[in-house]
Amino acid sequence: MPLTLVTIPCLADNYAFLIANEAGEAALVDAPEAAPINAALAARGWTLKTVLLTHHHWDHVEGLDSLTGRDGLTIIGAKADAHRLPALTQEVSEGDSFNLLGEKVQVLDVSGHTLNHVAFHLPVSQLLFTADSLMALGCGRLFEGTPAQMHESLGKLAALPPETLVCSGHEYTAANGRFAVTVDPENTALAERCDDIAATRAKGDFTVPSTLALELATNPFLRAHDSGVKAAIGLAKASDLDSFTKLRAMKDVF
Repeated sequence: MPLTLVTIPCLADNYAFLIANEAGEAALVDAPEAAPINAALAARGWTLKTVLLTHHHWDHVEGLDSLTGRDGLTIIGAKADAHRLPALTQEVSEGDSFNLLGEKVQVLDVSGHTLNHVAFHLPVSQLLFTADSLMALGCGRLFEGTPAQMHESLGKLAALPPETLVCSGHEYTAANGRFAVTVDPENTALAERCDDIAATRAKGDFTVPSTLALELATNPFLRAHDSGVKAAIGLAKASDLDSFTKLRAMKDVF
């Protein structure tokens, strides 16, 4: 049976994600804040077994030590970033896979926002946990990596099945949409998505997760190759990487 997914708002605009099997065994992706995560576990009667950490930024790890059952948890994160992460039980790298709640998890290096940022893909349940790499209508700011690294990372994610559910780390979607329409003005799917986002947020609902198909159709950072996007940013004959680089620089000052 596919795993059950729960999106948990944390801090001002972060998301954590719980996944659980039918036996009520649960895994957590990132730990921004313990209280809402502990409350979600208690409300469902789930037992937390494992925590997956995508990267070292404080707003993705700060709540770890206050999680229910902390001493017995398996903590999985990037081997290359182990020196900056909380103490890991299991270190993983690009291309590794491991079993979680009866399913296979694939590890992808998605450096860019930070170096050694990882994403976790569960093909059977069609879940992809991207944190601050691929985001809803956006991608993470390049604090450590280069545009080339992020462009390569997004290419890996874009190649996954389009029905994959993209579970990203923040509620930035409305702001990302306001930027997206300035660089992809003729995209009717994007315009429709922005209307949907406004309606969703007006009801107090989440815009995360989204499908990879929707991101491929509307996210400008996955559309740096598109001739209309290139023309809109004045780089009609540029390479895809140059187009992506300019898009990221434009978003930084938007």
